[in-house]
Amino acid sequence: MSASLTSNPDSPNSEASLTEWLDYMQQIHVSAIDMGLSRVLPVAEYLGVVQSAKDDAYVFTVAGTNGKGSTTAVISEICQAAGYKTALYQSPHLSRFNERVRINGEMVSDQTLIAAFTKVEAARLQCELTLSFFEMTTLAALLIFSEADCDVWVLEVGLGGRLDVVNIIDPDMAVITNISIDHVDWLGDNVEDIGAEKAGILRDDMTLIYGATEMPNSVQQLINTHKVTCYQAQKDFSYRMLDVQTWQYSNAAVTLQLPRPALSLMNTANALSAVLASSLNVSISATEQALQTVKLAGRFDYREIKDRHWLFDVAHNEQGVEFLLAQLLPLWQEHLVIQSNRQLNRESNSQPSTAPATIKMLFSMLGDKAIDKVVQRLTEANLPISDWFVAEIDYPRAASTEQLQKILSGYVDKAHIHEFSGLSEATYAVISASQPQDLIVVCGSFHTIGEALASLERQ
Repeated sequence: MSASLTSNPDSPNSEASLTEWLDYMQQIHVSAIDMGLSRVLPVAEYLGVVQSAKDDAYVFTVAGTNGKGSTTAVISEICQAAGYKTALYQSPHLSRFNERVRINGEMVSDQTLIAAFTKVEAARLQCELTLSFFEMTTLAALLIFSEADCDVWVLEVGLGGRLDVVNIIDPDMAVITNISIDHVDWLGDNVEDIGAEKAGILRDDMTLIYGATEMPNSVQQLINTHKVTCYQAQKDFSYRMLDVQTWQYSNAAVTLQLPRPALSLMNTANALSAVLASSLNVSISATEQALQTVKLAGRFDYREIKDRHWLFDVAHNEQGVEFLLAQLLPLWQEHLVIQSNRQLNRESNSQPSTAPATIKMLFSMLGDKAIDKVVQRLTEANLPISDWFVAEIDYPRAASTEQLQKILSGYVDKAHIHEFSGLSEATYAVISASQPQDLIVVCGSFHTIGEALASLERQ
């Protein structure tokens, strides 16, 4: 028996800060990503979280390449509006780690997290196992939900599905938002392999909401193997905009006219399908209430800060950019109308006219992402992007400023590419270089959004 595993003098105690705990957990395992359930399952069983979820809660598990955060947010908001004590687990976070773990929409406290980390660390040592940062923190979230006796658990898969730590919990309802190429080092370089990994969350005789029109054969095979009831987008349910404030959702049983949410309609429709197909008792009025209040930082997140118009979106792959552009193009047209009306008011009041509105891009990505494809799609879109502000994210896998500039220069005149040493400097610069009528779009990574928002909060 290894003494370093059964007792660890370096373990923080219950008096340590949240930052100290997070720093410690990032150092105790050999790699940041170590997929597989063989190490985490014994610790989870020791803590009792697996049995608790099975016996006491209704569990939604959401996998997919893009849209998981929005989908889980909508499911959680609807369940909460319906009166269920609802747990929501998402990752990664933008500004504070606590964003990952919520009960009834509220982030849990530092003290709650520290108490859970202390118990997970004790269980890990008792089981003589090492765990990664994500495994430790996910187990802590599940323990918090168990101890809080939540009625509904809404769990976002971190990476893939089959080997993700979230998959130690058997879901009552599964959602796969979509499948495209991403995380090739861990999931494979084709949609068939990736689909098989994501469909690893399926269990026998359950229900799956599949949120895309195209399905890999590997997913269909697992649906058949597990005798899963599958409801697929545009086949078993559909949605369409009616006007700027209203949309229509339809399936074989109902047709609903609902308020337009602040999040993607595609992801909202997937979430609503999951709730409607569940055994939960949710009224139309609760659904309407939830759609009017649901929001998620960094997902087509429009704000006015420092006398500037900002749009934050975590799009970090080709499909994510397609989602962003599908919503950005109509938003830009609406933005132009508003700015035009303001210009007319200025002219009627004999005020000097202003320059036409343009889009400024605040952009950075991780180095292992398909940067070239993302940039190509953004630059090909029918948008008046006048300038790009790029900097390296403060993260180990970040693309360098030089790498970003080199790729961008293949699509954009170098005179319109502005390089900075960090996101904070780039954020300050885009404010100075823009006008109140412009739109600043921040995208490329969760870390890009998080660092930009942190910089704006410090100003």
